[in-house]
Amino acid sequence: MPRPIKWRRVCFLPENNRFGPLSLITDEGSQIKMTVDEYETIRLIDLEGLTQEECAKQMNVARSTVQGIYVEARKKLAECLVNGKILLIEGGEYCLCDGKFNSCRLDCYRHKHGRCFKD
Repeated sequence: MPRPIKWRRVCFLPENNRFGPLSLITDEGSQIKMTVDEYETIRLIDLEGLTQEECAKQMNVARSTVQGIYVEARKKLAECLVNGKILLIEGGEYCLCDGKFNSCRLDCYRHKHGRCFKD
């Protein structure tokens, strides 16, 4: 019996989910897909300045899980920047935070009610 999914808590979805070079590229091979939970680790660690431990608590996962997610997200960002690829943010296994969790920070966005998504 497989282990049940532990949903990764995300405060809000990105307002923009597509980034890339200014020239129009439509080739599928020129796109990199980043999951919403990978986006959240980049936001929490690099933008908000949280440690991996604090990020793990916020997302309701183990620190080692955050470390793996973060490494993958950074590789994808580097691939986009260095090779001029389009970054799409979509999918993943996450719950949008409803603001009722004890580990939520005071600046949690609490945009949606705790619905879970799997892609």
